[in-house]
Amino acid sequence: MCGRYTLRTPAAQLIQLFDVPDMPMLAPRYNIAPTQMVVCVRTVPDQPSSREAVSMRWGLIPFWARDKSIGNQMINARGETVAEKPAFRNSFAKRRCLILADGFFEWQKLTTGKKQPWLIEMDDKQPFAMAGLWESWTPRDSSQGSGPVISCSIITTEANDDMKPLHDRMPVILPIEVWTMWLSSQASAGQLQDLLRSLPDGLLTCTSVSTVVNKPFPDNADCIVPTDAPEPLMRTAAASVGESTGDPVDDLAARNFNNMDGTVNAFAADASVTPEAAPVKKRTTRTRKTDGKKTPRK
Repeated sequence: MCGRYTLRTPAAQLIQLFDVPDMPMLAPRYNIAPTQMVVCVRTVPDQPSSREAVSMRWGLIPFWARDKSIGNQMINARGETVAEKPAFRNSFAKRRCLILADGFFEWQKLTTGKKQPWLIEMDDKQPFAMAGLWESWTPRDSSQGSGPVISCSIITTEANDDMKPLHDRMPVILPIEVWTMWLSSQASAGQLQDLLRSLPDGLLTCTSVSTVVNKPFPDNADCIVPTDAPEPLMRTAAASVGESTGDPVDDLAARNFNNMDGTVNAFAADASVTPEAAPVKKRTTRTRKTDGKKTPRK
């Protein structure tokens, strides 16, 4: 999966690389987390040969959703099923985008039970494009705002050998030569599906970084300070916790990304929290009196 990433590249470089006229207001980002606004590139409506860079809320909200909170479960979409799942299939067919990044984080589970963050970047340290989907959602009542919400999701695939020591999934990173096809309305379903593959081995570097990034709130250069790895990376993969299947019924492991106050929480947001560590409610037995004696209530 991809639950946190960076975008530190200057706007001028991104404008030239992605062939867009301008960029949204852009400050260096060292710890981009779900539900935050992110920079994406899509084709201009009614001008399919032109591109534009826009800000979108990370966590796709299907157009049919009653509440925007469902987007908290939709930060990632599995490439293997994205064309079929109700939450993603319309966007996959009609609304694809490039999600701009220059690094992303994954966590190594240590023998101590703690989590060590690693920053994954291209070997040449250049920015890249993750395959994304976008959607426009209009609130049904004024309590959730008045205008449409543009949101997005990152498509993932099986991890390559560079990533397998950290996770069994990774974002789909699209080479520059296929960006036009990915954004094209003329691309066939087969052509698009063929693009959703893992990056060839040997193109990524992994750097052990400060545990400052284990929380979603810091967003500064301290998040990417290199550190000595407490343990070597082993060829075992982590579970795909927090990844949406696109079907709300299947998304039990991806829930609770947000607290009531809207701050990011849970598995992708706090690397110290795992399913095993999540609190479990104990069942209590209620009793009732029968002839002066207490018996368990069924």
